[in-house]
Amino acid sequence: MKQKILFVACLLFALMYINAGLNKFFNYMPMPADMPESMKKLMAAFMEISWLMPLVGVVEVIGGILFMIPKYRALGAITVFPVTIGILLTNIFNAPSGLPIALGLLAINLWAILENKEKYYPMLKR
Repeated sequence: MKQKILFVACLLFALMYINAGLNKFFNYMPMPADMPESMKKLMAAFMEISWLMPLVGVVEVIGGILFMIPKYRALGAITVFPVTIGILLTNIFNAPSGLPIALGLLAINLWAILENKEKYYPMLKR
């Protein structure tokens, strides 16, 4: 049962990241009209760095695809972990209304990392 729950959570997690990454290239999801002013300023600053959003989009799409495949989930979890931390910090400081979703993403990411911890041991050995 635990494996089925993990699979569904990971699939939804991966699809959210793939969707967010593709949106950075195709802009098919409109920005919310009620976005806080601090968030608007932050997004404008991100857009000034022309290579940043495409890079994050590529990481999200590749990480999401890897996260969907059980064999590569450990790699996908580590790939999207910095993006997840960025999402969490953005929601803590600029848009607290999105904090529950950010915490959910962090929980799923950490769960996948802990479920695959034995795959990370070789990286930690000297």
